[in-house]
Formats: sequence, structure tokens, C-alpha cells
Amino acid sequence: MQYKAVIFDLDGVLVFTDKYHYLAWKKLADKLGIEFTEKDNDRLRGVSREESLNIILEKYRGEPISPEQKKEYLEEKNDIYRKSLGEMTRDDVAKEVRETLKKLRDAGYKLAIGSSSKNTAYILERTELTDAFDAVSDGTMITRSKPDPEVFLKAAELLSENPSDCLVVEDADAGVTAAHAAGMDVAAIGTATTSGRADYNLDKFEELYDICEG
Repeated sequence: MQYKAVIFDLDGVLVFTDKYHYLAWKKLADKLGIEFTEKDNDRLRGVSREESLNIILEKYRGEPISPEQKKEYLEEKNDIYRKSLGEMTRDDVAKEVRETLKKLRDAGYKLAIGSSSKNTAYILERTELTDAFDAVSDGTMITRSKPDPEVFLKAAELLSENPSDCLVVEDADAGVTAAHAAGMDVAAIGTATTSGRADYNLDKFEELYDICEG
């Protein structure tokens, strides 16, 4: 076995919640008189909620916003987002994703989540994916978001595996940077394949099994 464990980012890899994030941030941006497009939303991939708000506020031209107001805006955005997540079901996870996760576990690989999202547990519950993983490292456990490697190092620690024995699956460039900083190889999927910085590029999710088997 080339690797002993596989660590997955959540949004954009196992499930697709971009539309929910975008609509929630868009509602908040409109309230603040800030132009916010889907292209702007792409900049928020893989970064924390707090950093996402700071990026959006780059275009803000109103009165100064206090730390207390920022906290209120973050809570408001998350409330909107969580309500929309309530619509998610197991059908939001593609068949090939579930089949590949099962094949990897059956082959003896440990599986973990490495996501900056603080809603990870709720999303896994809504999509019936909780039992697919041996460990979950998420935004509730870390103080630094990607591109810092903390979330992936925490996942390796929870799995009791060396970082060099872990493969990360990511769709964001910040995640690729974080994984490499953690000393892990990266299989990129989606937009992360365009940078050419990952160790592997996936055209289809099921290709991951063949990469692990080497």
C-alpha cells in the first residue's frame, strides 16, 4: 500500500455546498451594499468563515464595522447557510463517491475528513456519511485555516498515522498548499487540477482507488 490513510476535504470533494455558501454570503453582501458574484465566491474556497468575511469586506465602503458587528454578521451568514443545509439528503453524495469510500475501507485504508468547515458534522449527518470515516478534523478543532496545514495534521493525529503515509483529496488550491505543508501528497479534483501543483489529478472520483493501490 502506497498510503495508509486518505484525508478528504468536504465541500467540493464529497459534497457540493458552494451554491449554499454563495447564496448566504450574497444575502449578507447585498445587505451591506457590496457587489458579490460567483467569481468572488471562488476566492472563499478552503478558507475560514472569518477570513471569507474579510475578503468580502474588501469592497465595503460604509461606516467602520466593529468586531462585535463582524461576529453578528458571521452568525447571520451561518444561520442562513445552515437552514439551506437542512435540505441536503444522502442523494447529495454521488454514487461513485460512496462506492469508492467503501472500496478504500474494504482495502484497509483509514479515512478521515480534513475540512475548515464548522458545519462538517451536520453535513455528514444530513448526507448519511458519518459512519464512512474513522476520524473528522474540522473547523471546530483548529485555530488556523488552510493554507495552514493544521487541519490535515490534526486528521493524521486522530488517525494515529504519520503525515507522509496520508494522501489528501482536495478541490481548492489553498488545500493543496496546506497538504504539502503538512508533508502529505495530494490528489486534486475539480478546480484544483488547473494549478498543476498536485501530485495527482483526478478526472473522476473513482480514480482515487487506483492511485492508492499504486
